Amino acid sequence: MRDDTPLPNLSTLKDQAKRLRSRLQAGGETIGHSRALELIAAQHGFNDWNTLHAALGNRRGPESLAPGARVTGAYLGQPFSARVVGIHAITSSPGSYRVSLDLDEAVDVVTFDSFSSFRKRVNGVIGKDGVSQARTSNGRPQLELSWS
Repeated sequence: MRDDTPLPNLSTLKDQAKRLRSRLQAGGETIGHSRALELIAAQHGFNDWNTLHAALGNRRGPESLAPGARVTGAYLGQPFSARVVGIHAITSSPGSYRVSLDLDEAVDVVTFDSFSSFRKRVNGVIGKDGVSQARTSNGRPQLELSWS
């Protein structure tokens, strides 16, 4: 029987299947990729891989992100591309997620001409739309994410 634990995204589930195959093979047991997918589905409480895959649907919210995922967006108005380092649902605030990003290139978060402060690692809290509730002094969201 399946509980309501959030599911990992599709690429994470496929990676789990690959790691399972490798681990079993190292122990002398060889299984095919489809069998590994079926075992991963069972581990997550589904009868088979097709049912698990259908349950994933076309998730587009932050719950579909996992460490290693690629995102783009803006931090304090500065555009960036980045890799997700971590993402966690905030249980005390449903629909909110704490996200940590490793930017491909550091962005200058200061708007003064005579001073700069560059950031390569960014942390923030976003909603299901990928936008933070926190705003800059000009009203723009502090963090805006988009992903495919």
